[in-house]
Amino acid sequence: MAQTILIVEDEVRIVKLVRDYLERASYDVLTACDGETALTLARREQPDLIILDLMLPGVDGLDVCRRLRQESGVPIIMLTARVEEADRIVGLELGADDYVTKPFSPRELVARVRATLRRVNGHLEPSTIIRAADVELDTASMACTLAGEPVDLTPTEFQLLVTMVRQPGRIFSREQLLEAIHGIAFDGYDRSVDSHIKNLRRKIEADPRQPRYILTVYGVGYRFEDR
Repeated sequence: MAQTILIVEDEVRIVKLVRDYLERASYDVLTACDGETALTLARREQPDLIILDLMLPGVDGLDVCRRLRQESGVPIIMLTARVEEADRIVGLELGADDYVTKPFSPRELVARVRATLRRVNGHLEPSTIIRAADVELDTASMACTLAGEPVDLTPTEFQLLVTMVRQPGRIFSREQLLEAIHGIAFDGYDRSVDSHIKNLRRKIEADPRQPRYILTVYGVGYRFEDR
């Protein structure tokens, strides 16, 4: 059965271009041109992934992302014409899994869709249960528990945590973590790792400002502390 992608974009030209490329890649495609329609379709149709423009009429993309993250872990790839790094980081901190800036290559976008869906479907992780400290990860169901309590993670947050928990104590550079979650280290995307780490700390650390599990190695990257 073909997987379904929801495109949320108000520029007709971009919708047609992205839809054509996705359909050639054998995906089913839904489209919405505003935030409210996107939320309705996402809830009713349960797409496998959402491509979400930030600049939308009415309810903007950031609000759509925020609302979706309150009720769903559906993978979200942001499309944005905003060139400021801070704008992109806001979207990532709201729970988006990736972002693509306009103008963009439709082939790269399709590649990012495939990579994200592979992570969601567990194709990158052969084992099932991974444990370190109080954290347990089930790669088959993409479930995370902390001291026995469930923790709701996005697909990208889950993959990032899996990468570090598999090798506790190892220092990972931002580039290595990008390769783990995207399959390749894209230039200019290293700060997105910081945003995802910030989100993870909010979810699993008792005090994100003084983390116990995910530690910063200044000037290098991050490591997971198994204690």
